[in-house]
Amino acid sequence: MQVLISGAAGFIGSHLVDRLLRDGHTVVGVDNFITGDWGNLAHLSGVKEFALIEMDATANDFVSRMTELGPFDLVLHLASLASPKDYLAYPLETLESGSTATRNMLEIALRYEARFLVTSTSECYGDPLEHPQTETYWGNVNPIGPRSCYDESKRYAEAITMAYHRKHGLRTNIARIFNTYGPRMKLNDGRVVPAFLSQALEGQPLTMYGDGTQTRSFCYVDDLVDGLCRLMMSEEREPVNLGNPQEITLLVFAERIQRMLGTECPLEFHPLPTDDPTRRQPDIAKAKRVLGWAPKVGLEEGLAPTVEYFQGKLAARR
Repeated sequence: MQVLISGAAGFIGSHLVDRLLRDGHTVVGVDNFITGDWGNLAHLSGVKEFALIEMDATANDFVSRMTELGPFDLVLHLASLASPKDYLAYPLETLESGSTATRNMLEIALRYEARFLVTSTSECYGDPLEHPQTETYWGNVNPIGPRSCYDESKRYAEAITMAYHRKHGLRTNIARIFNTYGPRMKLNDGRVVPAFLSQALEGQPLTMYGDGTQTRSFCYVDDLVDGLCRLMMSEEREPVNLGNPQEITLLVFAERIQRMLGTECPLEFHPLPTDDPTRRQPDIAKAKRVLGWAPKVGLEEGLAPTVEYFQGKLAARR
């Protein structure tokens, strides 16, 4: 297939590009490089089945520019500022990536009658009152809080995607992604995995927000990409959770990092950020039933290549 993917140079986007190329597709990647990294795709230099274009998916001429490069069979919208550090620094750009950019990508899919997939987020559930979170749960979201620029951008992206499906019959898919980790995450990403790993590798205290009893469920990037590939070819039009249901407290996660790296770095506690979810665990019964998908990579197995990647990045920075 001919594939258009926004956010191609990002953490998840670059891994998805690799998978699409391995599966024999031709890929046009787009990124504005606010948070994307050229280095994530440097290994594809000279690959004739791949083209990378620096452009903002919110630009007025984006649809016309991309249409010239078509036709496309598959349009994937991954462009977003997913880390709290980034979306708090760029709140307006974050809102635009969920609104204007989503509509632009939908318009391209509509012109070619292509399949369309948008990556949404577990943040649609906010600080959930239901546990674990199922796709039918409407969430507990603060629409005007500091995190709302990200939460609401994704909720809007889901809404406009469903509107295009209902009004135009577009073949759409919505992936609600839970905490994902792996190589190519940024050192200064701000999320817990790169924060703990970079701090532990440099012998610094591990920054713990809150008392550490809040939970997350960590999914290795290869598992997530496999789920996205299954979803994009499915007939499921409503949101599907993609994540690892193995819930873990951040205190236990910090202990595993310390044990794995053989470090005794102390924990440094800070106040919990506003609206930070206390529990996060996906119910993936729908993904199992509809996609035949479940994560396969255990936490220690996935952390090994992630640690190796971070060690290389830190060594190059010195």
